[in-house]
Amino acid sequence: MSSRPLGDHEYVSLATHRRDGTPVPTPVWAVPDGGELLVWTRSDSGKVKRLRNDVTVTVTPCDVRGRVADGAETVRGTARLLEDAAGLRRVRRVMTGKYGWKFRLIDTGGALLRLGKRPHTGIAVRLASTSAAGS
Repeated sequence: MSSRPLGDHEYVSLATHRRDGTPVPTPVWAVPDGGELLVWTRSDSGKVKRLRNDVTVTVTPCDVRGRVADGAETVRGTARLLEDAAGLRRVRRVMTGKYGWKFRLIDTGGALLRLGKRPHTGIAVRLASTSAAGS
């Protein structure tokens, strides 16, 4: 069991929920900012579609493949989509700060493949435990 804040982990499992309540966990990068965990994803991802119907999520530390360690703490939260220019700039700034060249490669490479379009959405997760996100 890790006592580190969720935002200190390289990956977290973000579980969104289908209409029938079934959780769908996905490993994502997450960065703490202003008491929230910020996530970057494609606008057409299943996460975004599910969050339009149900904003409740759970967040658990995991590895790149989404494997959760025995005893890892899961924290409930409420998510909101950041689709405006200011929200996307906020997420880009903190993702670049934490993940550096890896994030820039994904962000820039993705824009090149989509001919300059940046169809991304930020996700801001407010966790039930205020100290769980990190600084």
